[in-house]
Amino acid sequence: MEHHYYFLVEILSGLGLGHFAHGFIHVVHSWLVICILVVGAFLLTKHVQLVPRKAQSMAEMIVQGLEDFMVEITGPEGRAFFPYIATVFLYIFISNLLGLVPGFFSPTANLNTTLSLALCTFGLTHYIGVKYHGKKYVKHFLGPAWPLAPLMLVIEIIGHFARVMSLSIRLFGNIFGKEKIIGILFGLAGMYLAPLPILFLGILVSLIQALVFTLLSIIYFAGAMEEAH
Repeated sequence: MEHHYYFLVEILSGLGLGHFAHGFIHVVHSWLVICILVVGAFLLTKHVQLVPRKAQSMAEMIVQGLEDFMVEITGPEGRAFFPYIATVFLYIFISNLLGLVPGFFSPTANLNTTLSLALCTFGLTHYIGVKYHGKKYVKHFLGPAWPLAPLMLVIEIIGHFARVMSLSIRLFGNIFGKEKIIGILFGLAGMYLAPLPILFLGILVSLIQALVFTLLSIIYFAGAMEEAH
């Protein structure tokens, strides 16, 4: 949630990077999320065992669940793009949760972060389409009736760019709203007296928004892989 005091900003200010830290607070906290993901992946894979322990079992359950969820929508071909989907889900989920910790900020509460994620999904969607269909991918934009092809082309192009707006603004708006609401409650009730139901709601919103972004990305990938009708 949003606070006037941010630990990372204060640390970077002490290193002479205060102007950058204050101006690009979402970038600073994105670096923190990336470090969490990298360190977490290293620690989990360093001690992989045939008989998994609790941490390994939980990680395998999350990865397997995401993979099964994607394969049900895209088919077995979707496994080629699973690393992107898993990374995006974990990055968004951890970013959303970070704002619930006093002194930290959710990178996804900034439109620049969510727009970057949406552009990555947009670019990969059309890369998949070209990879699977080559030049025939253009048929996805022309509709089923050739006389209406010019009109459908314009509509489809607008629709595909609208996906970027939809993905970015939906995620940004929900997380920004969550940050503001919980920030106000912390201000009224005190940092350590915020209502627990509201914090639970914040966790739920963080999970749901990560799932929504991931689900829509998978649907776009599946649509790009399908044959044009």
